[in-house]
Amino acid sequence: MTSKRTTPPKLDYTLVLILFLLLIVSCISIYSAQTTGQYGENFLIKQIVWYVVGIGIIGAVITFDSDQLKKIAWFAYGFGLFLLGFLILAPDSIAPVINGAKAWIRVPGMGQIQPAELVKVFIILILAKTIDDHHQKHLLKTVKTDLLLLMKILILTALPLMLIMLQPDLGTALVFISIMLGMIFISGISWKILAPIVGTGTVLVSTIFYFVIWHPELLEKYLGVKQYQLGRIYSWLDPYNYQSSTGFQLTRSLLAIGSGETTGKGYGTREVYLPESHTDFIFSIIGEEFGFIGASVVISLFFLLIYHLTKVGMDTKNQFYTYICVGVISMITFHVFQNIGMTIGVLPITGIPLPFISYGGSSLMGNMLAMGLIFSIRYHYKKYMFSNTN
Repeated sequence: MTSKRTTPPKLDYTLVLILFLLLIVSCISIYSAQTTGQYGENFLIKQIVWYVVGIGIIGAVITFDSDQLKKIAWFAYGFGLFLLGFLILAPDSIAPVINGAKAWIRVPGMGQIQPAELVKVFIILILAKTIDDHHQKHLLKTVKTDLLLLMKILILTALPLMLIMLQPDLGTALVFISIMLGMIFISGISWKILAPIVGTGTVLVSTIFYFVIWHPELLEKYLGVKQYQLGRIYSWLDPYNYQSSTGFQLTRSLLAIGSGETTGKGYGTREVYLPESHTDFIFSIIGEEFGFIGASVVISLFFLLIYHLTKVGMDTKNQFYTYICVGVISMITFHVFQNIGMTIGVLPITGIPLPFISYGGSSLMGNMLAMGLIFSIRYHYKKYMFSNTN
């Protein structure tokens, strides 16, 4: 038995505070990076404008409750597939090839937009709806129903994934895979099914890594892997042997972060030139200027963000909301680990930005759209008197 709702709609002020602190870090880092970069643009002003746009996105998404989000999930997914398909077919005047990938669309008055950043959130939404609807329809779990759910998840993820690989954009593809894996593990599918798949995946990745090292020509011939993509692996394993070419960015990043030592060189006091430092390598700026302490503060902010998202997912009684939280956590966590990992040489360079801090309108819009879903969860959280879930 339930009565009327006792908890009025409310804003998630903890999340507001965390995003505000990330905004401050972003502005400080980008302002310093642009003073010694190779561009004459004011990226700081542009980043602030994109943050304002992101706040508008949050304001729009927060008005949608779970039923409304479910209704628009298929439309969002279809729109995302349309954007990715249009990107492949569009002429270079509309979708230019940048750094070997056709991943951006020129939008008059807005610059270049990367559709995949928005599609990341769309895939979270459609997978959350699919998993929730599946469990409501199949109350009795069997191997057959679990396999059916797994196939649904794989097919829904494979369609945009194939379009992204056609660009090609391996880094973004890995983000989609991480989102899919996170939602598979929380979907309730039996480990009797998942364990063999995980084992097979581990063997497959190990095999590919073997061919990358010893027989790269076979990957180029049969899988269409580009030479510059393999170069990223080689420069990751031995950056100083490739520092005049593909290893240049990593060796400069390692030098910048290492020279920052414990407390850093001070704000605006940088000695290591690092191209594109306002985007994918913004963490290197933080490490050089603020040292280990400053870098630890930034990592702690992301830890607090992920902890808060986890808490939101655990507090809600709506499984659809829980699945959304898991998808967003998987996306943010992979971005943070991959970006920071590649700047310190632990992981290969994939061109993935640091969420909320790296300069980039598309990335920021996608992340703010994801945060809009989290704000919506807290805003529409309902607690009832005399409820069985109370």
